[in-house]
Amino acid sequence: MDQDSGSGQGSDLPPPEGSEEELDEARLRQQAIGVKLRHMFDAVVNEPVPDDFLDILRRADARGSSGGNDA
Repeated sequence: MDQDSGSGQGSDLPPPEGSEEELDEARLRQQAIGVKLRHMFDAVVNEPVPDDFLDILRRADARGSSGGNDA
């Protein structure tokens, strides 16, 4: 049984006509998506931490430093 059948790899056939332009377009789309994702990530990272969450963290730190053994 040939393991490469249907995978398109290992073939000596030239790439289909116009594939280089399609690859360039796909790369540009991926790059644009990457830029937008980086902007979104940066926006989320720079958001302030909600006060309620900070209170939860402070209470957890206080329990941990008071020597409580919950485990």
